Amino acid sequence: MPKLRPETRVERRQLLIDAAWRCAAIRGFRDLTVDDVCAEAGVSKGAFYGYFEHKQDLLLALLDDDSRALDGELDAITASSSSGVERVRRFARAMLVRGDDSARVQVRADLWADLLTEQLVRERLAVATQRRRELVRGWIEEAVASGELVAIPANALASILLALTDGLMLHGALDPSGFRWQNIRRAIDVMLGGIAAG
Repeated sequence: MPKLRPETRVERRQLLIDAAWRCAAIRGFRDLTVDDVCAEAGVSKGAFYGYFEHKQDLLLALLDDDSRALDGELDAITASSSSGVERVRRFARAMLVRGDDSARVQVRADLWADLLTEQLVRERLAVATQRRRELVRGWIEEAVASGELVAIPANALASILLALTDGLMLHGALDPSGFRWQNIRRAIDVMLGGIAAG
């Protein structure tokens, strides 16, 4: 069998990850099977195991894929605005948009469930969360220093915003009719307005 170029291997691995996102949107990660992912990607089971040793490895790949996508959004937010308040507002909106993505909500719920028993999942999610917390904390510190926000513990507010968005995603998965995302966005804008200086 000819050896695949590294770029081709990356593309084929991503094909499986994208197929897993689509399957997760329909039935959640826990209930999908390797056969489901292979059928959705149009590849053999042998091809799957050429990239992932276990289904759990696929969950970690989804976590990494989601983290890369979100980190890209955060970099874009940083580059597009010099206002700390506007960065925080855009961050909250970007996180809430993810609440409309049923696959990401399902996978996020599965990741949180695995935190209790899977050390590697816990470690990877902790690293990604810490990276985001530090970035958002920096935005808040800049906003406080520039007088945009009242003096507020930056790390605490960053933690609240991260926990709020994760919690809303989980609540949305639990009861999709429990609230409207557009109302959540408005409420967060009002909350951020409440801590604006002056």
